[in-house]
Amino acid sequence: MKKRVKLISTFCAAVMLSTGIGCASSWGFSIGDQPVAGSDIVMLQKMSNAFASIAKEVTPGVVSVRVEKSSQSDNILQFPFQGAPFDFFNDPFMEKFFGPHLRPDNKKNPQKRKQSGMGSGFVISPDGYILTNNHVVDGADKIIIKFSNDKEMEAKVVGKDEQSDVAVVKVDTKGLHTLKLGDSDRLQVGEWAIAVGNPFGLQSTVTVGVVSAKGRSHMGINDYEDFIQTDAAINPGNSGGPLLNLNGEVVGMNTAIFSRSGGYMGIGFAIPINMAKSVKDQLISAGKVTRGWLGVIIQDMDAELAKSFRLKSDVKGVIVADVSKDSPAEKAGFKEGDIVLEMNGASVTDVAELRNKVSMTPPGHELSFLLYRDGKRIPVTVKVGELSKELMAKADSPALFKKVGITIQDVTKEIADQLGYKNAKGVVVTDIEPDSPASGTGIRPGDLIEEINQKPVRNIAEAADAIALSKESKSVLFKIRQGNMRRFIAFSIE
Repeated sequence: MKKRVKLISTFCAAVMLSTGIGCASSWGFSIGDQPVAGSDIVMLQKMSNAFASIAKEVTPGVVSVRVEKSSQSDNILQFPFQGAPFDFFNDPFMEKFFGPHLRPDNKKNPQKRKQSGMGSGFVISPDGYILTNNHVVDGADKIIIKFSNDKEMEAKVVGKDEQSDVAVVKVDTKGLHTLKLGDSDRLQVGEWAIAVGNPFGLQSTVTVGVVSAKGRSHMGINDYEDFIQTDAAINPGNSGGPLLNLNGEVVGMNTAIFSRSGGYMGIGFAIPINMAKSVKDQLISAGKVTRGWLGVIIQDMDAELAKSFRLKSDVKGVIVADVSKDSPAEKAGFKEGDIVLEMNGASVTDVAELRNKVSMTPPGHELSFLLYRDGKRIPVTVKVGELSKELMAKADSPALFKKVGITIQDVTKEIADQLGYKNAKGVVVTDIEPDSPASGTGIRPGDLIEEINQKPVRNIAEAADAIALSKESKSVLFKIRQGNMRRFIAFSIE
């Protein structure tokens, strides 16, 4: 009996914390197999009814997204119904939800196969606009939308953005049930979270949890990250579906899970709807996303860096590691070693947050910054430039080196003498990540990389420019020097 009372009391406390509704002080229950009764049960029933009401209201606006595309791959991947884990990142800890399977498309040509998979989405306008993940529809030859009433319609891609993993598709119809988009900036850790989608193809599945954390970045999932973390059960097939609050408003779009098994382990990630809204508006109006650009490389502050820069304990911000030549930042007066304290009057404490805000600023708009340099606080105003594809590729270079699995540094005379390299021109490998693409190629710490993708490199900046070519080709070619021996090494970074 004590265990049963404790269970309800704990849940009552959780409800009180998240809703502000107090629990009655008196308990009513009976002995034996009779259920516990009283005002607390009434309150819990009201909470249950609230979840049911939200589910009933939003389910007609949540859709299943089925895609098909041709493939020449010989690898047969299993569909999630068969229970096999699947991996879009070649990383056992980060699992995308879009589970593909392959089947022969032509018995006379066994090499040609049809790849298909399933995700989720939600309707954002009565005339057929639907929001989902880019990784759900990317490369699809055919997109089929299935509604909660089992009606199916073919959809066309309006626009998609790989960097944020947001896509908009459209069906040719009118009068659809839409979901209301909320304000993810107002979301608080500990609030109830409701996930709706089609895990493993099981349509209109509703799960409930809480917002576990906000502002998750550095996950290596998307280029622009500011994830909402939730423990609402989400699984393969939920990708692209909505995460809702108790008002039935969409506050996020479910995107990825942290998993060692390929299934639910209590940690899921959703794109904040405010970020998705900004992206979808541009996709609908222009079919693409235009991002702002400053032209700086920034890094997070830590205790050791603060000590090295001789900063006071109250100085918080991000460090400017490099300023691109002729960039908006250089023209405005940014210098290497500056500490960015504020942007538009708001404190800056995280690289990802600053990068996201700058990227969502339209080119031509001005941003005001407060910098810390040589013990002085310096106000600076920058006219934001446009992040082109070429600049985006260069900006992604650190991520590409990380994907390759190597760490490099410039070659100084001291390093060259220590390693025995005469007339050394290139960058030196300082570390190899275990189980990375580079780890099985024979590259070793101390090797000198003289060329990347057939471009001579003399420093990290040139190496970054050269490896940027690998973003599209998905492969990299190194010319390395080991002692007096030179050789080429090529490998894939899919």
